[in-house]
Amino acid sequence: MGRKVTLATCSLNQWALDFEGNADRILKSIEIAKVNGAKYRLGPELEIWPVMHHNVRYNCRVLFLNRKILLIRPKMLMANHGIYREMRWFSPWRRLREVEEYFLPRMIQEVTGQDTVPFGDCVLSTKDSCIGTEICAELWSPNSPHIQMGLDGVEIFTNSSASHHELRKADQRVNLIKSATAKSGGIYLYANQRGCDGDRVYYDGCAMVAINGDVVARGAQFSLDDVEVITATLDLEDVRSYRGELCQQHLEGQQKPCHRIKVDFSLSSPNDIYLPTHQPIQWHFHTPEEEISLGPACWLWDYLRRSGQGGFLLPLSGGVDSSSTACIVHCMCVLLCQAVDDGNSQVLQDVRRVVGDDSYTPQDPKELCGRIFTTCYMTSENSSQDTCSRARDLAGQIGSAHMNISIDMAVKGILGIFSVVTGRWPQFRANGGSNRENLALQNVQARVRMVLAYLFAQLSLWARGKPGGLLVLGSANVDESLTGYFTKYDCSSADINPIGGISKSDLKSFLVYCAERFQFAALRGILAAPPTAELEPLTDGQLTQTDEADMGMTYSELSVIGRLRKISKCGPFSMFCKLIHMWKDVFSPTEVAQKVKRFFRMYSVNRHKMTTVTPSYHAESYSPDDNRFDLRPFLYNTRWTWQFRCIDNQVSQMPTTSTSNTEQKTSV
Repeated sequence: MGRKVTLATCSLNQWALDFEGNADRILKSIEIAKVNGAKYRLGPELEIWPVMHHNVRYNCRVLFLNRKILLIRPKMLMANHGIYREMRWFSPWRRLREVEEYFLPRMIQEVTGQDTVPFGDCVLSTKDSCIGTEICAELWSPNSPHIQMGLDGVEIFTNSSASHHELRKADQRVNLIKSATAKSGGIYLYANQRGCDGDRVYYDGCAMVAINGDVVARGAQFSLDDVEVITATLDLEDVRSYRGELCQQHLEGQQKPCHRIKVDFSLSSPNDIYLPTHQPIQWHFHTPEEEISLGPACWLWDYLRRSGQGGFLLPLSGGVDSSSTACIVHCMCVLLCQAVDDGNSQVLQDVRRVVGDDSYTPQDPKELCGRIFTTCYMTSENSSQDTCSRARDLAGQIGSAHMNISIDMAVKGILGIFSVVTGRWPQFRANGGSNRENLALQNVQARVRMVLAYLFAQLSLWARGKPGGLLVLGSANVDESLTGYFTKYDCSSADINPIGGISKSDLKSFLVYCAERFQFAALRGILAAPPTAELEPLTDGQLTQTDEADMGMTYSELSVIGRLRKISKCGPFSMFCKLIHMWKDVFSPTEVAQKVKRFFRMYSVNRHKMTTVTPSYHAESYSPDDNRFDLRPFLYNTRWTWQFRCIDNQVSQMPTTSTSNTEQKTSV
């Protein structure tokens, strides 16, 4: 009959500048697509290289057939917000529906036998259908190209993406693709990058095929497979029937038709009557806890295997944050063992190279953890026995090689140097010292831990007679980064941080998930304990310092404030105006004002810490990372005089009622 088409899309774990590896993965995906009977194969964004046209660099899709380039379609709408700064490198093609001649480089001419090819906003017209191209962010635009292409009769839309993972984002992507074909019919192919491309983001696959508002084929969101190809067989008559029913009256109003490049090729075959078509499937989304167990774990593995190091070292304090990092490493080992069991030869090869044993095959996640994961509890005279026990117990259940390291000697040595020079010996506040002394003594402990972490990371394997070094893992969460509640150049300073873009609330939920899934009993005590840095003296063996008391607000409150600051673009006064309604049943306007002022003081005083923050997995839309996501100053007027005065004036005009009490505050 000649109306059914088999199409392929894919997710590839490409790596910048790995030209040979990238080419191998592209060729492998093409081979798989052909074996599966596909006549068209779509790859992710920038899977090879950009294109220079008239000395301007464009992000392009190149469509080719049988060693001939059919057309080059440049990206028209740039991703230039959030973590993306695409216009640093590329220019958008702004000439709607216009096509020019592109003179091919000599090396390409020798391969294709062509001198010029079409370049611009055009579509491909085969003998039986019409294919249009979108590139990544164009799908997210309110004026996406697929809208006008669909109205002009394009039946197959393709989108080559490099779309990163964020918690709770996958459904937005799926709904956009379903909506793109639900409104005016059509087939939509979506390809995406996968893996850590040497940066803070993880590209999370999810290659899919949709028709008339339904997803009919999908790939994995998280996977250790470097190449994943998805194929689907669809009936073009289903698109035509759908449009004939719903869209006929709209198809006449197109003012300027798409420029069509005709090709003597059919996507369908004449004898396809017995070829079954793919039917709609239900998309089951991961929970946020599952996303944390998968995304950062895959990111860590990509980083480790490509760094050439022999594993990870983590300062494990027995608190929620470092325990979350430890559990993510365990989740990584679970994924590795599953991949090896499934016959993934690339994963097995990489594992053997990391552990330095060409004959090694991992038996279970705990055993693998013992080979590639080292944890250490850095105790001081201010540490409690409870946190030491919790760290030791969790390390035992995960299987890491665990050490106890006392930092007291190093701390006293540093203070001794200071005393020799100045003749003074600083004291903790609990012993009569000033706030300056108290803070300095805390910072010395924290920074000594960083120095020791790197020392043991460099030489632990040497001490065991093994080659290589270890990557130091950080464990500061996104809420602490917001307020700067960490010491600059302490053990939050690491090589990479898998939880730096995740909120404290989500990390607690993640640990509950791990406790249930892996039966890690030690996590129960960790979750029940109050978060504490343990940098001030104990009183009768008990804690006198907690994180939330130091910050003046709970982690849950910080998450709300962080989203208002970054996502809603709120300054102090506008944030106050929102929070007096959001928290009206919990805090009085005066209490809201105090929290807003305290946050912005801490945020502005500590903003400079973002210039040296450890590269962190980007998982949250309110991350304060200033490397490329949150491009704000790091020197602020910390008094906020005009803004705070506006808040005070507003509070003075409001009723002076207080609704705060302990039970209510715990519900925020």
